[in-house]
Amino acid sequence: MRRIAAWAMSTLTVLVLLFSYNTSRSSQTIASAQTRAVTSRTTSSADSQLTGTSSSGSSGSTGSSGSTGAGKSYSGDEVMTRYGVVQVQITVQNGKLTAANVLQVPWNDRHDQMINSRAVPVYNEEAVTAQSASIDVVSGATITWEGYTKSLQSAIDQAHL
Repeated sequence: MRRIAAWAMSTLTVLVLLFSYNTSRSSQTIASAQTRAVTSRTTSSADSQLTGTSSSGSSGSTGSSGSTGAGKSYSGDEVMTRYGVVQVQITVQNGKLTAANVLQVPWNDRHDQMINSRAVPVYNEEAVTAQSASIDVVSGATITWEGYTKSLQSAIDQAHL
């Protein structure tokens, strides 16, 4: 009798946990995540403007060179990964890569946001340090790394570095 009661209680507990598990997100949560992504990208653009880089979303080169000292910006190709598009922009001054910024990165859910908010700053710093697309992968962000390095190499090729 005790076994039956224990079995019934454990089955009931499992069913309650199973049905209380949220498998899909409501549209309100999705809208909130998209708002945070847009806000994050807007903030990133504002930060880029403060550092003297352009955040143009088009492929090709933008910016200016000469006596302004701001350098010239080059946007790499948009690289499609299985989670979304990755695009990198670099700033070149005096023949050296001085900044790398992400224009596009997968930001669809909390998992993407968690991974890319940690990995992208590391990739940006590594690109400037290495002065090439030969950068180390951040554990857990391999797919982003593949798209990042392809787009980065495209921008470096445009800059003839």
